[in-house]
Amino acid sequence: MGNSVKRIISYLMIGLVTIFTVIALLGIWDIISLEEIVRKMFLSLMVVFAASAVILFIFSVLIKDSDNIVKHDNP
Repeated sequence: MGNSVKRIISYLMIGLVTIFTVIALLGIWDIISLEEIVRKMFLSLMVVFAASAVILFIFSVLIKDSDNIVKHDNP
């Protein structure tokens, strides 16, 4: 179960990086205007980063502690 979640999150992050790269390349070649898009891109990345940090905290602290409690109760 853990590997499937990691795989899904990895593909989602790869997709986001690909989308942001295409937008950046279109802006470099002056096909689109980057002023508003860059601001939205960085705000989106900050939201994804904050959400990832919260999820990492939940997985590493709360779920891992509950796994350790169960293991200690069953010798």
